[in-house]
Formats: sequence, structure tokens, C-alpha cells
Amino acid sequence: MFNLGALKRNSRRATAFGALAFGLITFAGAATAAPLPLFPFILTPPAAPSAPPPVQAAPSEDEDTVAELPARLKRQVVTYATREAPGTVIIDTPHTYLYYVLGGGQAIRYGIGVGRDGFTWSGVQSVTKKAEWPGWTPPPEMIARQPYLPRYMAGGPGNPLGARAMYLGGTVYRIHGTNAPGTIGTHVSSGCIRLTNADVTDLYSRVNVGTKVIVLPMDRRADNIDGKRG
Repeated sequence: MFNLGALKRNSRRATAFGALAFGLITFAGAATAAPLPLFPFILTPPAAPSAPPPVQAAPSEDEDTVAELPARLKRQVVTYATREAPGTVIIDTPHTYLYYVLGGGQAIRYGIGVGRDGFTWSGVQSVTKKAEWPGWTPPPEMIARQPYLPRYMAGGPGNPLGARAMYLGGTVYRIHGTNAPGTIGTHVSSGCIRLTNADVTDLYSRVNVGTKVIVLPMDRRADNIDGKRG
């Protein structure tokens, strides 16, 4: 005989079992998803910003602005035919170039400032002394022309001899640096040969005491090389 009460009890058990199974399936699916925050009202702090790039220091007073030089006056390796031995320094006064002979038909060419009109000279000399950040003692003839000049100036960024100096023989002339790179390529000095501080430092590292230095005359005639002013 059909038992209606038993059927109802079995139906309720089936319904409860189905609800339990659905709950388990739902819980398993939620477990694979990202967990919910326990305290959703607490905001996660933003990531710290990346550190700004380091600030570049400004150039010091004794640094040259080489980029201001015309291309022809910038230090460069060039083709240069000469019979002089590697290591010789040749100063092309009329074209305001200094060549450091490398050999093999090449030389390092530097832009230079040379003596103004009436103060150029020519000759063959040698480097007799080298100095870093040299002091400056104007020669008597320069003081006679410019009595306001100091009798001595200690070496440093403000010194007109610049970062390095190479003294030529027993003369008053030097190859030296300058803190006025705008004068490179001009006839401005009292006979000394000037380079930018960067270039004179480079040349200084290559030249030794005893290095031969040839100063070409303004008219480029070799028979005028006598070590005197032109």
C-alpha cells in the first residue's frame, strides 16, 4: 500500500541533500576565486613614487665648454704628412693649429690661440719644464706694457695659464691652457700658445720634458725658423 507519509519524508531528505550539495559546489567555486578582503573599507596605500633622476652638477669654473668651439678647432686625429718623428709638436701659427705627430701620416690636431700682430715668433725649441695649475709671473717686458698686471698670480681656475703649462727652452713662451675658450683660433696672446684646459691636459699627458717643438712662422718659410719673434 502506498505510504504517503514516507514519501514526504523522503522528499524532504532529498531536498535537504540537494541544498547541501549545491552549497558545497558553490563554496568550492568561491575557493578558487580571489579572497575577499576582511576589511574592505581599509584602502591599500598607493605604491611609493620612483626616485627622481639624480641632478647633474654644474660644471666648475675650470671646465671648458668645448662644444662652443667651431668643428675645425676641436681636438681630432687628422692626416698629416711630415718627416718629423712621432711625439714631435708642430705649431702651425697662421692656421692656429697645433699638431702632435702620431706617425704613419697621422697627427692629433688641436685648435690654439697664438700671438697677436707683432708678437708671433718661430723656431725650434724643446719642452724644458711641465707644471700643473702653474703660477704666473709676467715677464718684465709685459709689465712694462701693462703696469697694472700682478707681479705674481698663484695657480688656479682664475690664472691665465689655465690647467697645464709646458715651458719652451729658455724663452718666456709656454704652451698653456686658458679659461677663455673663446680666444681659441685667434691671434691674441703675447707669444704664448694657448689651448682649452681640456686640450692642454690631453697634450700634457702625451708630451715629455725634452719633446721637440717646432713653431712655424707666419709666412711658413722654413728658413725663418730661428727661435726669435717674427
